[in-house]
Amino acid sequence: MIQKSVQIKLEGGLEARPVAMLVQVASQYESTVYIECADKKVNAKSIMGMMSLGLDSGEAVTVIADGSDEAEAVAGIENFLGGK
Repeated sequence: MIQKSVQIKLEGGLEARPVAMLVQVASQYESTVYIECADKKVNAKSIMGMMSLGLDSGEAVTVIADGSDEAEAVAGIENFLGGK
């Protein structure tokens, strides 16, 4: 299992379209991927779960991945949230 703190650098934060794109990125990986913020931890492959976080640009989250491609999953999510 890998955990990494990541700052959201997407202009406008995680609204509907960026959340849908994030779920697509997370779904590319076999590993389980979670996003944790404050006291909430949600599956990054769940649109409804991700929408429930209501994350804004500049907020820090923890990306957690566990599985065969966990390093790639964390890197992919980090790149997306970093606006790359």
